[in-house]
Amino acid sequence: MQTLIDILTHDMLGPMMAAGLIVLAGLTSFITAAFGAGGGLLLLVVMASVMPMSAVIPVHGLVQLGSNANRMLFTLKHIDVSMLLYFSAGGIVGALCASLLVTQLPLELMKLVVGIFVLYLLWGATPSIRETSKSGRAIAGAITSFLSMFVGASGPMVGSYMYLNGYEKLRFTATFSSCMTFQHCLKAFVYAAIGFAFWQWLPLIIAMITSGAVGTWAGIKLLKKLPAEKFKLMFRIILSLLCMQLVWQATIQWF
Repeated sequence: MQTLIDILTHDMLGPMMAAGLIVLAGLTSFITAAFGAGGGLLLLVVMASVMPMSAVIPVHGLVQLGSNANRMLFTLKHIDVSMLLYFSAGGIVGALCASLLVTQLPLELMKLVVGIFVLYLLWGATPSIRETSKSGRAIAGAITSFLSMFVGASGPMVGSYMYLNGYEKLRFTATFSSCMTFQHCLKAFVYAAIGFAFWQWLPLIIAMITSGAVGTWAGIKLLKKLPAEKFKLMFRIILSLLCMQLVWQATIQWF
């Protein structure tokens, strides 16, 4: 007779690792809701360190879909609808282009790219499209959606673009979450279309989304109260160490 943890892991993760990912999903959703962004990066790097790389981007995308959708629902009335519509239109174009290439990258290379890309987002000049017109919104959606299919961590790029609009906290959280929700929907469609077996990971995904909903609720409650600067420095250091470990793993496997 299967235990609950057997159902959650589908023989692909150990019980402690599965439980850890479920808890981490809640923590990272709290981080993103309370501080605006960052939780998805942390979850991605940890998942890439402990899961088969072929599953990391699609499973992470579906978990983040749930997390962002929860955050969007909590802040629904604050969404900039115009931004969402034009960003989503561009996102469809970017996702279609990425679907032609996503199966061509070796898995070890994807792990290496994820580690280096996240390090760049943490310490380099964050890529952004400095244009807030309708066409700029569509271009931002296209570029970030294209990259998201390969590296999974488009949140900081999308967030940097959203900041150009000068949104107050709740409007930023609502608009950012709605755009990311649509982008992760596109990712789910693309990976399902190329044959990824989501059903094998679905129990774990559902458990992580549920944990993320609790984290999102707590983060939204504290959104206006938490000082972010000290946290952000500590977060960047911890995440950088995880990324360097991920790059080391990929390098060893590659060579």
